Amino acid sequence: MPFDSIRGQTTAVETLTRALKSGVVHHAYRFEGLDGVGKGMAATAFAQAMLCTGGDPLGCGRCDACRRVARVNEDDPRVPLHPDVIYLGRALYPSDIIGKKEAKEISVEQVRRLVLSRAAYAPHEGPAQIFIVWGADELSNSAANALLKTLEEPRSSTHFVLITSRPDKLLDTIRSRSLPVRFGPLGEDDLSEILRERGIEAPRIAEAVEIAGGSASVALEAADEELSARRTKFVATVMKALDAPDMGDAIRLAESVDSDRRALTDDLRALAAALSRRVRREVASDPAAAERNARRYELVLDAIDSVERNGSASLVIASLVGSLRHTVQRRPGDKPPIVLTRR
Repeated sequence: MPFDSIRGQTTAVETLTRALKSGVVHHAYRFEGLDGVGKGMAATAFAQAMLCTGGDPLGCGRCDACRRVARVNEDDPRVPLHPDVIYLGRALYPSDIIGKKEAKEISVEQVRRLVLSRAAYAPHEGPAQIFIVWGADELSNSAANALLKTLEEPRSSTHFVLITSRPDKLLDTIRSRSLPVRFGPLGEDDLSEILRERGIEAPRIAEAVEIAGGSASVALEAADEELSARRTKFVATVMKALDAPDMGDAIRLAESVDSDRRALTDDLRALAAALSRRVRREVASDPAAAERNARRYELVLDAIDSVERNGSASLVIASLVGSLRHTVQRRPGDKPPIVLTRR
């Protein structure tokens, strides 16, 4: 069954399969969790189960309907071959289909064209139609409000899956009308097995898993040799800037930093992993240095949060390096140091 391929998400899978077996399926689910932990796979498995013609309430994965749900067009837009599964997502559709470019958000035009024009009607061929919204937190305000109208009064055959890593960015009214299904970070064993299945060699697996923060997609990128070399260079450049006599190196680093938020986040995760290793090495032999690097680790995690909240890449890096350079030990009364958690 398609749900069997989803690793490390027992609670989420049980929530969905229990509903499917009972026949009491909510009209709108909200899949919450980090990117790369199985939310998209679960959305596909859910759609297969809803549309399966093989007689399996959880989807057989073999019938024509299940296969077409899982397959997408080879050309843009890359959407499922099954007509009753409709994808929404930022920049998923060319501007000549939607009527405008969507560089920063999912537009109201996309919701009108793909949801409002279909949701009021019966499915094309199956018993249900499923709208899967990738990056639902990227809905513009007008798009979210347009979608809300359908969420409030859906047809019995219409179902939504809202996929998000930032549920706090959704309208309260959308959250209140969708049922949360939470996906946690993947464990090290699951991540290691995923990398082994992709043919990644053991030495690179350990480093990639440490950087991944529980995300399979981050782990796979971390295992890429070219990207690994870039991250190593980034970490070395930051460490050099920390020891420089002035802020010149920090400013040059900020000016040259990758504006791609995903790439920068991966680089910062590599820096956090390097600091975490330092803390573990130093905690017994040099507690003061371990304390200092533990605080630096926390600052890097804060910087990752800033990047993910759309902070300016260059400003975040300049501020981070400045803060790292001036890190001091905790004062008496501060919270105890080093519980190194991964995000």
